[in-house]
Amino acid sequence: MKKYQFILPTLLAVAIALGIFIGGKLHFNDTPEKLFSTNSKKDKLNRLIDYIDYEYVDEVNTDSIVDITVNNILGKLDPHSVYIPSSEMKEVSENMKGDFVGIGVSFYMYRDTITVIRPIKNGPSYRRGVKPGDRILMANGDTLFRKRISNSEIVNRLKGKAGSRVRLSVYRKSENRFFDVTVRRDKVPIKSVDAYYMLTDDMGYIKINRFAESTFAEFVDALQKLKIRGAEKLVLDLRDNPGGYLGIAEQLADEFLEEGKLILFTKNKKGKVKRAFATDGGNFENKPIYVLINERSASASEIIAGALQDNDAGTIVGRRSFGKGLVQREMDLGDGSAVRLTVSRYYTPTGRSIQKSYENGHQEDYYQEFVNRYHSGELISVDSIKVADSLKFRTPKGKVVYGGGGIIPDVFIPIGSNQEEAIESMDGTYEFFARFIFEHLEEDRNRYRSYSKKQFLETFRVDDILFEKFIDFVLARKIKLDFYAQETKIKAYLKANLAEQLFSPNLSAQIKGSHDTMLQKVVEIDSVVSTSMAIEAPLRD
Repeated sequence: MKKYQFILPTLLAVAIALGIFIGGKLHFNDTPEKLFSTNSKKDKLNRLIDYIDYEYVDEVNTDSIVDITVNNILGKLDPHSVYIPSSEMKEVSENMKGDFVGIGVSFYMYRDTITVIRPIKNGPSYRRGVKPGDRILMANGDTLFRKRISNSEIVNRLKGKAGSRVRLSVYRKSENRFFDVTVRRDKVPIKSVDAYYMLTDDMGYIKINRFAESTFAEFVDALQKLKIRGAEKLVLDLRDNPGGYLGIAEQLADEFLEEGKLILFTKNKKGKVKRAFATDGGNFENKPIYVLINERSASASEIIAGALQDNDAGTIVGRRSFGKGLVQREMDLGDGSAVRLTVSRYYTPTGRSIQKSYENGHQEDYYQEFVNRYHSGELISVDSIKVADSLKFRTPKGKVVYGGGGIIPDVFIPIGSNQEEAIESMDGTYEFFARFIFEHLEEDRNRYRSYSKKQFLETFRVDDILFEKFIDFVLARKIKLDFYAQETKIKAYLKANLAEQLFSPNLSAQIKGSHDTMLQKVVEIDSVVSTSMAIEAPLRD
């Protein structure tokens, strides 16, 4: 019997179970008129699905009909009320929880074999001596090398219950030997803090990719380490961060705001208002903070940017953010699937709603606004941002801010050229750099064994031979680019990807940061502010 607990009342579910038994003896012959004789809208939907299930001439997967129905219903609401099928729910939950149970390796399918990019530091495989470049051939006797095995199938085989063991058969190319190793599965973190390092002698940098359950703890750990290294200022990079848990964003904003400062407030359909205030527990209050945002920074990212901007507590740098001011609550539907339903709107401390309009469509138009922003010139010039005077607000110190579709930064940084953006895409979305470097290391990893992190950062240079090989690699994939005009940036990204696969994401981020226009602007702004304060100090004395 198919299970519909997520749409049927309990009594109806019992009735259907009985009906299946009786239906085997008798023909189900309710007429459509009788089927829809009730006035109940819920009952109408239930009866229609049952009618199709029992009487339709062909076999139909009514589960898929339910999925389509739920999606169609939610599609009439807003762009952020979504249905998560049971097939996707586990992955979504793991991503937001911040960990999963597995063996702790990142890998590529190199030719037809799982090849370890890097074991996660202090993870299960790392503790058992698995190294970058190792080929995992079998798991508990099951073959894992063949051309058509999918990444999801591999992951499913390597995941399991915490504490369970998996015997891996491994080939180590660098030593030309085969061996078995037994790994005990354990929780493996899915990091939401991508990287942190000292940008200058007194300024730290932290990059957050989403707001998951583990994000605040990761942030506090990174911040404490930076403070030990002398960080008195901070760059919080929320570019491309789509958001996550509202409560985590509140906790993080609290780190920078004095006790009693309003972080945000929410309002539901009944007009009930809930306010969130900063506590006395902030670890970075009254210190310079720069928040980086762009057109893909949304939701929780915008909460932090808006809270700091409206409280005159930080400098927002970048481009206008996405514009998501709706709050969702997740409801389990009983079969492993769930609905995230918009239950309230949130407002920044000055009373701004930064939710952009979705009157012209929930999906295509809404999510294609990036293209509209590009064509309007908004991504190139701050003067092209269209704002309504009716949505003008003022902060306590008199700074003008606007609602109605994202956070407009205090300092605008235009998008890069098409060539520069292409390099960014090749590094991020399409992983050209990472894949090329992985294959380069597969040729001979030993050439880099003599480098320490410090030596690699300070002395290693990407030579022209590696640069030309990368050009050939990209051209073979039908990508055309003015490589020589972008040589400096391409070489920096090649070095950064080497640093990530050989050492750590922190070292990689540090190398990329030296070629990041937005970060360079922050350093420039801070230098001007610091110089101004130094000049004014004797006058105050």
